[in-house]
Amino acid sequence: MNLGNFAPVKMYVHSLNFDQFSSHFMKITNTQRVRSIKSLCMGILLLAFLSLSPSYHSQGEAIFKAKCATCHAVFQNGTGPKLYGAVQRWEDAGEGDLIYEWVRNNAALRASGKSKRAAEVFAEYKGSVMTVFADLTDEQIGSIFEWVDSQDPNASGGGANQAGIVSGESEEEEGGTPWTWIILGTMFVVIIMAVSGVRRQLKIATKESSEETDSLTYIEEFKTWAWKYRLYVGIVSLVIVLSLFVGLFKMLYSINVMENYQPSQPIAFPHDVHAGINGIDCKYCHNSVTKSKSAGIPSVNVCMNCHKKINGEGKEYQSEIEKIYAAAGWDPTKGPSGAYTGETSPIVWNKVHNLPDHVYFNHSQHVVVGGLDCKQCHGDMTKMKETAKVQPHGELNKIQENIDSQIEFTKPTLTMGWCIECHNQSGVKIAGTDNAYYTEIHNRLKKNDYSLLNSYNDDGKVTVKELGGWECSKCHY
Repeated sequence: MNLGNFAPVKMYVHSLNFDQFSSHFMKITNTQRVRSIKSLCMGILLLAFLSLSPSYHSQGEAIFKAKCATCHAVFQNGTGPKLYGAVQRWEDAGEGDLIYEWVRNNAALRASGKSKRAAEVFAEYKGSVMTVFADLTDEQIGSIFEWVDSQDPNASGGGANQAGIVSGESEEEEGGTPWTWIILGTMFVVIIMAVSGVRRQLKIATKESSEETDSLTYIEEFKTWAWKYRLYVGIVSLVIVLSLFVGLFKMLYSINVMENYQPSQPIAFPHDVHAGINGIDCKYCHNSVTKSKSAGIPSVNVCMNCHKKINGEGKEYQSEIEKIYAAAGWDPTKGPSGAYTGETSPIVWNKVHNLPDHVYFNHSQHVVVGGLDCKQCHGDMTKMKETAKVQPHGELNKIQENIDSQIEFTKPTLTMGWCIECHNQSGVKIAGTDNAYYTEIHNRLKKNDYSLLNSYNDDGKVTVKELGGWECSKCHY
C-alpha cells in the first residue's frame, strides 16, 4: 500500500502536540462556559435535593413517630397492639386488604361488620378507641408497616421497642431542620469555591486575566464574588441564620418536656387490673390527694390491705407480689395465715410526674374544689397495662370529661402552656356550692362593673382565668 497519499495527514498528526490541542480545546465562548458552570451547579443542587428528600422508608418512620408511637410500640403491646408483624396477622386472618381501612377509620370498619379481625382486636383491648387517620393514603400506611417490619427484633437499641418514651425523640426530629440548612449552606460554599476554581482555570487557559487576578486566593475570589452578588448572598445568609435561631429555640423549648415519659419501676404495677378490672378508686391508694398538694405514693401497708390474702399464687404476677412481701417483711408461709417478720426494705419508686421547683401545684385544690377527675390530667388509668407515664396531650383530648368541659390541649403535658390552656377553657362549677370566695367575687362584679360580669357570662361559663387563674403568683412562688 502506498502511504504517500496519507502524508498530509501524517504531517498534521505529527505537528499537533498536546499544548496545541489544549489551546484549541479551551477556545470556547464565554456563553458556553457559563452554560457549563450552570449545568454543573444545577447537577450538584439536584443531587443535594435528592439526597435530602425523604425516601419511602424514612417516610414510614416519620409517620409512625408522628401518629402511631403514642399508643403503639414496634415489638411490645401497649395501649394498642404491637405493630411488628401486624400485616401478617391480618393476612393470616384472611383480611390483609382491610388493614388499610382499619388504620384510616377503625370505628367505620367495625360498624360495617365485614371484619372479624377488627372486632377481635377491639374486644382484646377492652374497647380502646383508636384515632381516625382519614388523611393517610394506602401508600403512606404501607410505608409505616414496611418500616416497622424492617426493624430488627434482636437490636439492643430499644428505641423502637417503646412508644416514644421521651418526647425528645420527636423534638430531635423537628430539630433536624437546622442541620438541613447547615448542610445546604456548606454545599453552597463548596459550589462557590468549585465555580471560582473553574473560572480561574478558564481565565488562565485563555489568558483573559491579569497577573493580579491570577494571584487571588480562594478566599479573595469568594469575597469578590460575594460582594458582586451581595444582595443574594445577604438573603441566603439571613435565611440560614434565622433557621439556626429557630432550631436553637426549639431545642431549648424541649428541655424538661416530659410528655410520654415512662420510667421503669421496681414493681410492675398494672393500673388496668387495679383501677379497671377491680374498680379500685384512685383515691384509695393515693389517699392524700384530697388533703394535700401531693397525691402521694401509696405506702406498702396500703398494698398489704389486699395482698395479705391475694398472693397471686400460680399467676404470672406472683413474683411481683412477692416483692411487696419482701418490702413489708411479710412471710405468707409463717403461721396459719402468714405473719410479719420485721425485716423490711424500702421500695424505690421512680417519680413520673416532675414539676420545676418554682411551680406550685395543689392536688386537693383541683380535685376537691375544682372537682376534676384524675383521668383529665393523667389519662384513663383503667386501660394502662404498663406502669404510669406522662400522657401526651392528644390522649387527654380523648377523655370524655375533657370533651364535655370543652377543654382541648395543644401544648405538651405538664408545660406552662398546657396549664394555661386548661385555666382558659375549663368552667368553674359554681352552681350548688356555698363557697364564700365565689360569692365575694360575684358581689364585687355586681357593685363595680356589670359590663365585666356580662362579658364573663357571654360564653355561659366562668373560667379559672376569669377568676384570676392567670395571675403569676397563683402558680409560681
